[in-house]
Amino acid sequence: MNEFRFLHAADLHLDSPLLGLTEKSGDYARLVADASRRAFDDMISLAIETDCRFVVLAGDVFDGDLRDTQCGLFFVNGMARLKAAGIRVFMILGNHDAENRFARHLHVTDNVYLFSSTRAETRTMNDLGVAVHGRSFGSRKVEDNIARHYPPPVPGLFNIGILHTACEGREGHETYAPCTVEQLVNHGYDYWALGHVHNREILHENPYVVYAGNLQGRHAREAGPKGASLVAVRDGEVAGVAHQVLDAVRWASATVDLSTTATHADMTALIRDVVSALVEQAQGRPLALRLELTGTTPLHPGLIRAPHDLQLEVETVLASLSDEIWLERLKVHTHLPERPALLDPSTGGRIAADIRAAATPDALRTELEQLLTGVLDRMPAHSRTEEMRDSILKDIPARALDLALAVVENPEGGDDAH
Repeated sequence: MNEFRFLHAADLHLDSPLLGLTEKSGDYARLVADASRRAFDDMISLAIETDCRFVVLAGDVFDGDLRDTQCGLFFVNGMARLKAAGIRVFMILGNHDAENRFARHLHVTDNVYLFSSTRAETRTMNDLGVAVHGRSFGSRKVEDNIARHYPPPVPGLFNIGILHTACEGREGHETYAPCTVEQLVNHGYDYWALGHVHNREILHENPYVVYAGNLQGRHAREAGPKGASLVAVRDGEVAGVAHQVLDAVRWASATVDLSTTATHADMTALIRDVVSALVEQAQGRPLALRLELTGTTPLHPGLIRAPHDLQLEVETVLASLSDEIWLERLKVHTHLPERPALLDPSTGGRIAADIRAAATPDALRTELEQLLTGVLDRMPAHSRTEEMRDSILKDIPARALDLALAVVENPEGGDDAH
C-alpha cells in the first residue's frame, strides 16, 4: 500500500450568512459575504498543493435550500479544479443538504462520487488500496443509527467511513444519526470522517474518529480557527491528522477583567492587550469580536449609564489595532465595589440601602414575569418564547437593580480620568 494523503472536510455551508452581521453592520456584512466561498477555494488549493489523492466531504456542503444556482456552479467549478489535478472526491449529503432541491441534481464532474441516501455503500480505489463507505441523508431528520448498517471493512484495504452524525450527542446540535464512539471503533474501519458538529475534535485514535469541524465560523459561538483535517496514511495506518486553518473571517470571544482598573486609561490598555493577541492569532483575517467586560471596578457606574459612549470608546481602541475588526457585541457584567451602609450615611447611601432591601432580583423577576406573560402570549406560535422568557428573566432584573444603584451611589457617572 502506497503512502498517500487525503483531505477530510465537512460543513462547508456554502453561502451561509454570517449570522448577526447584516442587522448590525451592513458594511462588514458585505466585506465577509463571500467568506464561505473563500474558505472553500482555499480548501481546493490546499488539496492540490499538498498532493492529496482524494477529498472526503462529510455532509452539509450547502446551507439549506439553495436559492442561488450560482452557488451550485461555484461548487462544481471547485470539483473541476480537483479533477484537473487528478484528485477524486467522495461526499455524502447532510441534514442541510437533504432539504436542498438542487444538491442531488448537480451535474458534478466524474471525479466526484455522491453516496446513496437509501443505503450505505462502498467505493474502492484499488490503486491506493482504499475502501470508502458512506451514506447520504435522505431527509433533514435522520434519527436512526444508520452507522449500524454500514458495510463491514474490506479486508486488506484502508477503510474510511463517512458519516454525518451527532456522535453521543453534542450541545447545540440536533441528535441526527445517533451513534457512540465505541460502536464506530468496533466497526473495524481505520478512519471515520465525521460531519455535523462544527468544532474540530478527535474522539478516538487507532482507529481515528474525527470531526473536522466547519470551514468557516458563522457566528460568535463558532469562534477560533476553522478548517479541515489533512490525513497522512503510511503502510496502511494513519501516520498523522493535522488541522489546516482555512477560515476567511475569524470569530473571537474575549473577556476582560477590569478588577484592577481605576481609570478609563487602565481599561483601554487591558482591552488593547487582549485584542492585540486575537489580531495576531487571526493572521491578517478580518476579526468579528464579541467582548465582555467583567470584574469589580469603580468605573462600573459610568460603563452602564453611558453604553453608547463606552461602545465608541472600545471601537476606537479596536480601530487603532486594525481596520478589519468588527465589534459584534459588547457585554458589560462589571460591578461597583460594595460600600458598607455604616460607612455611607449620605442620602444616596441610605437610598441605596433601601433599594437593596426592597428591590431584590427575585422580587423584580416576579414583577417582570407578570409583565412578560401578556406580551409573549401574543407572539406567533413559532417564536421561541420560552427561550426569550428565560433569557430576559435571567438578565434584566439584576441589570435593573445594578443600574439603580449606580445612579444613586455615583450620580456623577464615574471617574474623570479619560
